[in-house]
Formats: sequence, structure tokens, C-alpha cells
Amino acid sequence: MEIGGTGTLLLAVCVTALIFFMTWINSNKRKNMPPGPTPLPFIGNILQVNSKELPQSLLKLAKVYGDVFTVQLGTRTIVILRGYDTVKEALVDNSDIFSDRGGIPAVQMLFKNYGIIFSNGERWKALRRFTLATLRNFGMGKRSIEERIQEESQYLMEEFREKKGSPCDPTYPLSLAVSNMICSIVFGERFDYEDETFLHLLESMKEIFKLVNSAGIQLLNSFPSFFSHLPGPHQKIFQKMSKIQAFVLEKVKEHQKTLDKDCPRDYIDCFLIKMEEEKNNPNTEFHFQNLFVSVMNLFFAGTETTSNTLKRSLTILSKYQDVLVKAQKEVDRVIGQNRCPSMEDRSKMPYMDAVIHEIQRISDIVPLGLPHATAQTTVFRGYTIPKGTTIFPLLTSVLKDPKYFPNPHTFDPGHFLDEKGSFRKQDAAMPFSMGKRICLGEGLARMEIFLFLSSILQHFNLKCDEDPSNIYINSMPNTNQAVPYTYKIRFMPR
Repeated sequence: MEIGGTGTLLLAVCVTALIFFMTWINSNKRKNMPPGPTPLPFIGNILQVNSKELPQSLLKLAKVYGDVFTVQLGTRTIVILRGYDTVKEALVDNSDIFSDRGGIPAVQMLFKNYGIIFSNGERWKALRRFTLATLRNFGMGKRSIEERIQEESQYLMEEFREKKGSPCDPTYPLSLAVSNMICSIVFGERFDYEDETFLHLLESMKEIFKLVNSAGIQLLNSFPSFFSHLPGPHQKIFQKMSKIQAFVLEKVKEHQKTLDKDCPRDYIDCFLIKMEEEKNNPNTEFHFQNLFVSVMNLFFAGTETTSNTLKRSLTILSKYQDVLVKAQKEVDRVIGQNRCPSMEDRSKMPYMDAVIHEIQRISDIVPLGLPHATAQTTVFRGYTIPKGTTIFPLLTSVLKDPKYFPNPHTFDPGHFLDEKGSFRKQDAAMPFSMGKRICLGEGLARMEIFLFLSSILQHFNLKCDEDPSNIYINSMPNTNQAVPYTYKIRFMPR
């Protein structure tokens, strides 16, 4: 017993010494870095944050440690930026330093740092430059894409009209309409709303979006070498992704067989032509892997966030009928009933413009923002941040910054109107982020939201059988603010 007791005591002393040693190493590593909660060895601050409510957990820590602070999530050291002034100072005023893309282990396992969104250096510059030019050539920001959206809106209106005022979940019609726009640019085709393959594809995409924001994936990101080998719900993301990868691969192969170099039909054709032009360049970024992942990037980015915004728009307007009626009066006055809404109308519709901006602000679609990283060791607000440190610009703290929005958690289109009722721009309204890494599909998304929503209000009154006080416009709990409540809405023809 005495020997056993001595052994136990010795083990306890060794473990305690190891913990103190690891804590000392961590504190030295973080010397002069922004403050933050003391991390435990191996697990960091994982016990001090809720992996199902990570944005809110970080906001609570910001109240203690300030607008710039450090957290250790498992093996990852992350600097958090809170508030518009802080995020702008980093992403805009110091854009050369803070514009690298930070790594997300789950995404790196899926895409291996290829493609547009999660690449860095010359790869990112070359692919972003090419993609922006190609999207412009195929009409992003031009009248041709506006006409495509107007045409798609007619299919969407017919879909809602067929419901004959009965309650329906608008999730899939909205997703189909929005996805068809990016599909027309990337794949050169639109899909019928009854297409089973397309419906299954969108179902997989929505499931991936939920999984990305789940506690399991947050743990995978914090402990990638450990959780990547464990069974569990987080493994579903790889299964779901394989279905979308198979679809994209099939479309690329179809394009390879039917490619006409003198008449490119879409983004894939343009990329294949660029690949052929640079086939003798050993350092080219125009190869199959970058094509494949770039198409996946555009397909995801061009579907889920915009359709999610439109879905939340219908929920919000169903709850706030006074806002709906006022917006409809403006639609009737400027557009009427005899033609499709156009982008020229927006400048004459300040209230509608304010409503849309406030919907995007309160909806807070990407609360954490995508991760950035420091391109070099830098001193920011008196703190030393080493090269390669992951940076999260907490977008929810920007969109709901009380310095710029007096009632940040209240839906109020007045946030974007002056005393004369004219539209008032707010710099802190940045749902697409800011700086060099601003969403490259911002122009397309803004156009879709305005034209689709204006068409809906032109043709339908929105009713929900729920009492307005029971309609929640915030996200469902334990979803990292990513999944909205779903309500069945009646589209009542006007």
C-alpha cells in the first residue's frame, strides 16, 4: 500500500509538473500577444467556449478582454477582432498584412487549399483575377445577368402561385432560384424545379452548411489529428461532399467533350481554355484541381448565403406586416404591376433599399466571418501578432455594433434612413466582409436579393399562421447562429 501510495503521489506530482510546464510554454509563446483566457495544456480554451454557440461565446470573452484578444481552440491559436473600427483597421487600413486566408482544418481536408476562397499567394491572386474577369464577361454587374434573374423570378413566382395561398415552406424554391443563377454562369444551364438530381444536390448542400456550423466540426477544427480518425456525425460532411463533387466532376467532363474554344459558354469553358493556353507553364495555377475546387467554391458561395437571406427576408416581413405594407406601397408606386422590377428602380426605392440592408444586418448570415491570417509578424494596437496567426473578424460584432446602430438587436429599417426618408449608407453594414477578401459575388447577391424580393412583394401578400409574437427572426439555438427558424408562409396573390 505504501509503495502504491508513493507511486500514485509521484504520478500526481509529474502530471502537475507537466501541466505547469505546458502552461509556461504556452504563456511564453503568447508573450506580447493580445490578452485572453489562460489556456489549458492540449485543450486550450475549449472548456471556456460553447462549440454550439461559438460567436456568442467569443462576444462574452470580448467583454472581458477587449476588442482584440487571443483564444486557444485545441491546437489553434486564434486572434479575435470585435467591432467595426477594429475590423476595418485590420482588413482595410492594414490589408496587406491581414488579407491572407486563415486555414480551417475541415475545409483543408476537403479542398487541400486549392480554389479561390481558401488559397493564398499567387494562386489566390491568379484565380481571383481570372474569376472576376470571367464573371464580368458573363454578365455579373451587367444587364445580361439582370435579365437572367428577371426570367428566373418568373419561374419562382409561378412556383409560389401554384400553392394557391396554402402554407408552404419557401426554403427549396428560393434555393433553386438562387442556385440556378450561379449554375447559368458556371455550368451554362438552369435546372427545372422538379429535377430530382438538382433537389438532392441542394439537400446535400444544406446539410453540409448545417454540419460546418455544428459542434462536431468545431471540435474537428480544434483537434484535427484526433477527431479526423474518430467516427461521429462530423464524418457526414465528407459523405455529403462526395455527392456534390461527383456532380461537378460530371459537368466538367461533359464540358471537356463539347468544348468550342472559339465560343466559350460559361466559367468552366473559360477555365478549360485557360488550362490549354498555359499547359506548358510548369508553375501555372490553371489545372484541373483548381478548376474543380473553384467551381465548388462558386456553387456553394453562390447558393446558400443568398437563399438563406431571402428565406429570412420572408420570415421578417411576415412578422412585421407594417414594414411589408410600406415596402409594397413603394413597389406599387415605382414599379407597378405590369413589368418586372429592374436594378434601375432601386435608386427610386429608398425604403425597400433600407429594408434589404436591415434584413442583411439583422440576419447576420456569417457571424464569425471567414478566417484571415497575418502575412507577416505585425504590431497591431500595441500587441505583437506572429506571422501566420489565424484571425477571425467577428462580423456579428460589426453588424450589431452599438456605436453605429442604436438598437443593434432590433429590426429597424430606420437604421438606413435619414430624417427625410432617403437611403443612408452605413459603413458598418458589411455582410460581405471588407478589404481585399470581400466576397467576390457581392454584386450578384445584391442584385438577386433586390430583384427576387421586389418581385415577391409585387405579386404576393405574405401571411404566416403563427402569431407574430411567436415568429423568431434570430437563428435557432445551438447552431452557431447559422440556421434560421423555418415557418410555412402563405403567398396570397395580390
